[in-house]
Amino acid sequence: MAGWRAALLQFQYQTLKSWTRSRRVIAKVEVLQDKDNPRFIVTNLPDKGFEDQQQQQQSVDRFCAQKCYEDFYCARGDMENQIKQQYLDLEADRTSSHWMASNQLRLWFSAFALLLFQRLRSLALRGTELANATAGTIRQRFLKIGALVTVSTRRVYVRLASAFPLQKLFAQAHRALAVLAPEEG
Repeated sequence: MAGWRAALLQFQYQTLKSWTRSRRVIAKVEVLQDKDNPRFIVTNLPDKGFEDQQQQQQSVDRFCAQKCYEDFYCARGDMENQIKQQYLDLEADRTSSHWMASNQLRLWFSAFALLLFQRLRSLALRGTELANATAGTIRQRFLKIGALVTVSTRRVYVRLASAFPLQKLFAQAHRALAVLAPEEG
């Protein structure tokens, strides 16, 4: 059993008391190095398709066990990770004000910050080592850097620290974002 890692299967199951009929269960059974890692999805999505012939082939392809696991179960987990990222990395839990409007504004700022980080990842960091990084990792490694800021009447100069390890990545991201900016003049 050393070569066996994971299997995806489906079956019909009915509880003794609480369910009135059998239901489709999709199971991913995975054996990790130190423990078993089973996951189950109980669904009413048809595995054989709908009665209507036109929807038949689309539903068979869309609701097969592999697609249900990857497109629905894993997507739900990804959404939970997004919420966790907003909560932990962007402090969406800071709703300690006595006024609801203040708390709502803090949540809006947090949601807007998450949106900015997602755009930064998809537009400027695509194909880089930080393409799949969390907002906290991007903030710590990419945005919290030492710089000298000089403001003149016409421009703002930002000189990065020469010891910044991600200088080339920062320049690449800057070029990617500069392409999106409208021309001045």
